[in-house]
Amino acid sequence: MEEENRKDFLRLLDAPPREYSPIPFWFLNDELDHEEIRRQLRDFAAHGVWGVVLHPRMGLDERIGYLSPLFFSYLRTAIETAAEIGMRVVLYDEGMYPSGSAGGKIVEENPSLASRGLGLTPSPAAGDRVLCQAAGGFLVERFSGGTIRGVHFGEDDGEARAPRSADILNPQAVERFISLTHEAYFREFGPWFGSTVIGFFTDEPSILGRNTQGLFPWTKDFDAVFTAAGGSLSGLAALFSGEENGDTRLYHRLILEREGQVYYAALSRWCESHGIALMGHPHQSDDIEAQRYFHVPGQDLVFRWVSPEGGGTQGMDSVMAKCSADAARLMGRRRNSSECFGACNRQGNPWYFTGGDMKWYIDYLAVRGVNLFIPHAFYYSLRGRRCQERPPDVGPGSLWWPHYRLWADYMARLSYLMTDAVLRAEIAVPCRNRQMHPERVRPLFESQRGFQYLPESVWPECREADGRLICREKVYKAVVGEADAFPLVPHGLENAAPDCLCAPPQPLLRCARFKKDGRECWLLVNEGEAAIQCELSLPWSGPLGQYDLWRGRAFRWEAGERLKLNRRESLLLFSCEEEREWARLPRKEKPASLQADFTLQSQDGRRAQKTYAAQVPRQREDAELTVHAEEMAELYANGRFLGVSFWNAHTFLIPKGVLAEEQNTLTLRVTGSRANQYGRPVPYGLRPIEGGEET
Repeated sequence: MEEENRKDFLRLLDAPPREYSPIPFWFLNDELDHEEIRRQLRDFAAHGVWGVVLHPRMGLDERIGYLSPLFFSYLRTAIETAAEIGMRVVLYDEGMYPSGSAGGKIVEENPSLASRGLGLTPSPAAGDRVLCQAAGGFLVERFSGGTIRGVHFGEDDGEARAPRSADILNPQAVERFISLTHEAYFREFGPWFGSTVIGFFTDEPSILGRNTQGLFPWTKDFDAVFTAAGGSLSGLAALFSGEENGDTRLYHRLILEREGQVYYAALSRWCESHGIALMGHPHQSDDIEAQRYFHVPGQDLVFRWVSPEGGGTQGMDSVMAKCSADAARLMGRRRNSSECFGACNRQGNPWYFTGGDMKWYIDYLAVRGVNLFIPHAFYYSLRGRRCQERPPDVGPGSLWWPHYRLWADYMARLSYLMTDAVLRAEIAVPCRNRQMHPERVRPLFESQRGFQYLPESVWPECREADGRLICREKVYKAVVGEADAFPLVPHGLENAAPDCLCAPPQPLLRCARFKKDGRECWLLVNEGEAAIQCELSLPWSGPLGQYDLWRGRAFRWEAGERLKLNRRESLLLFSCEEEREWARLPRKEKPASLQADFTLQSQDGRRAQKTYAAQVPRQREDAELTVHAEEMAELYANGRFLGVSFWNAHTFLIPKGVLAEEQNTLTLRVTGSRANQYGRPVPYGLRPIEGGEET
């Protein structure tokens, strides 16, 4: 099989199978119509999107009750249509989020199953259960008052009808959650499970619920569990002052175990027994231990917590992609996912999300090992207030939708490339849950050194031998951090070679070295704002090819060739089987540079479009035109469409023979951000914006 895949490697990169398609959230957020559901799904497929997450969302028509027969009738249309056209469906397990409350129905039926928390108070309130008297007051168990976001207007955070969150540490509540949601979906759509329906998405379950203050996660009678494990309740007062002691450490371990055993394990068993995958993501970006319960480990890239301007290596959220990818590698899971782009706007302007941003986020995820992209989101409707509910729309409502096939193909190529790939990591980074130490791994990213996170739950399986660390058949030559846990393995980096060497050093170059279908591969990503140019040395002596993942084109990598990656560029280097394979690859020729003096011809403020024209002479060879514009640029030559670009610098290749006349007309159409329709206006057009991030 590996031999066969090796031969098909470039063919599969050129045209990845549908299984590697992005699977976006599809916000079902308005009056639904059966024919419109069919139309939108077929439109998705026509743009290269072969999967959706059916996500009930804020704005759903009031007459469509969550989990009602009418609700399921619309989902049936979606699933039947998906089956007809060969599309895959992921079911969403909640009426908005966070998961675990069945749209508030659990607490409506049984108020005693509402979320609970641990509080410290000077004097107990009505309904509190006093656990003990401690320094600072009384430790009490109380209802958290937490809520979730609902699917109808009036049910959002802080609104009167916001659904109450359920206690996901209580087996009775979780059993009822599965009964109300999972079992209902299976009754309706069981024949499609394991074929069209491939998974259930659970979304950042929260023990306390949303909009709570001054409480720590708890559940009914958890004090008995805690004290039976040797804990002293009075020691938990330290939680509220931020101190750490033996009791707080025990508390965090027991809460983590309880959440895993009661919530995640129950969902995981149910999905497995029904032939589908548990998908989605836990509550926090560094919740690595919860990933073991997911058949498709996942995370959530949201709210610009990681961003091009802030960098991809700082802060707790910078570990999210490695969290899901490394967990999947440890467990032998083929796929891991990331929800991506949700509310990742610029400058607090809800719809100001650029193509350059999207490219950066995709590359950030892929080079760390993510191989299933879940774009947030494709909106069923942008009518009225719906256009401001966690924008932007990165699908049909985006400015790049007419050309979305380019984005879908790019994400599919990266997903294929990083699936069934064996990471060449010589460094182990032991970590504890919610302690993944971004400050320790930043130097590894910046020096292009591959590493693997090892969560605390696998430490008992590790052994030290001959100065090496061995875990689940993987051998590591060095360890970063936790010297006491693994004292016999070198804790410096001198024994672990980098995946590539750059002269001069390139701290903004990200590199993933891996083996894919029998080939040695290096995925290189420019994570900075300026071009990277350097001498590149690889631990490989055979012939290499290079693959332009955005354009889908393979070339030779010439001996001694310098690496050049422009802003927002990525590149794949791969080993060739033999010299003959390398020789069959075309050379990458440098085109001539074309200059054009564009002048504004027309402007459409409603569409945020400006059209420019320039006259250029005949060209007898391939030419390259570079322009700076905000934001999407489409180029035509003598009326013929030549291509589209989504980020600066916009570069267009004009093949020889296209500019064959004595004088040729180039037309450039620039479309500005959707923020001009739905948010605060931002500049667009050819004129560079002083200090602008996209110029």
